[in-house]
Amino acid sequence: MAGNDHGGAETAFVDMCLAMQDAGMDIEVATRKNAVRVPMLEGAGIKVHTLPFGGPIDVYTPWKLGRIIRGFSPVIVQTWMARAAQKTPNWQQLKTLQKYLVVSRLGGYYKIKNFKSADYYTTITPDIKRHLVEGGVDENRIQFIPNFAETEDVSVSVSKTSLDTPQDAPVALCLGRLHTSKAYDVLLKAMVDAPALYVWIAGEGPARAELETLAQALGVAPRVRFLGWRTDRGALLGVCDICIFASRYEPFGTVFVQSWAAKRPVIVSDADGPKQFCRDGEDSLVVPKNDSKALAQAINRLLEDKGLQKKLVENGYERYQAEFTKEKSVAAYLDYFIKILKTEDIL
Repeated sequence: MAGNDHGGAETAFVDMCLAMQDAGMDIEVATRKNAVRVPMLEGAGIKVHTLPFGGPIDVYTPWKLGRIIRGFSPVIVQTWMARAAQKTPNWQQLKTLQKYLVVSRLGGYYKIKNFKSADYYTTITPDIKRHLVEGGVDENRIQFIPNFAETEDVSVSVSKTSLDTPQDAPVALCLGRLHTSKAYDVLLKAMVDAPALYVWIAGEGPARAELETLAQALGVAPRVRFLGWRTDRGALLGVCDICIFASRYEPFGTVFVQSWAAKRPVIVSDADGPKQFCRDGEDSLVVPKNDSKALAQAINRLLEDKGLQKKLVENGYERYQAEFTKEKSVAAYLDYFIKILKTEDIL
């Protein structure tokens, strides 16, 4: 995986690598240099190769990936997102002694032309699978496997007061990159009509200065905490009162699953990902994208209705256990890998 410095896809990548390692798989990782991802992976005993994953003139990365594949002799090479798929040579190109399959994992509606090296595909939503099929990919070469919810072990707890928040104040937690796609500006505007709410935003990104300026202009800055990129999602989820995920654009949205797993009521937008999974009034509250008034109404409704909170938590946790645990996701991947390896007479 190439990846940004921070982001949900990058976090899911690390979570899956660690999960595969825990399941007894022998894996190696190729990724860009990163001060968070690389130490986490290496700390788990995973061999990590750092490569530039540059633009079209970067011929070193595909050459080096070929060397890594020859040395490691994998049977599956899994790529995450478009840049990695573009740089990864398939077996027909390398003709290694050990035949392998390239399985491209798609977490968004990427251009299919960037996945020429792929033999098979996994998608994190049914709709992304539809996107591939409509683009000409054989349906039999695609498997839908959703992200799973995983947070770090809570080794150091967090309190509201430690984050300069009154102990009795209701807190909404947001996890995600500070980017226009996450619609944090909509949430800040909603806070004007939800005067009791404090908001913790755990993430980093290019929109930070703009969001801080907006919070000041709206008069809500005293109730907003920009926490930066955090590696203690479990601790933050454990102390917040609700989670909010109001994205404009979201192919999946692992945060709502993490909220279900942590037994926290969640409000989501009707972006592509959440609307495929979240059931309004049953396991979450679903509001229209870009509608700060509707979001404020949902916030106030949820804070005032303890019975609704309980219902969303119970149903959300049931959904998590039934569909989105680490064990189910890893098993689905391994079953799929075995199936396609047998199909291609590699196993």
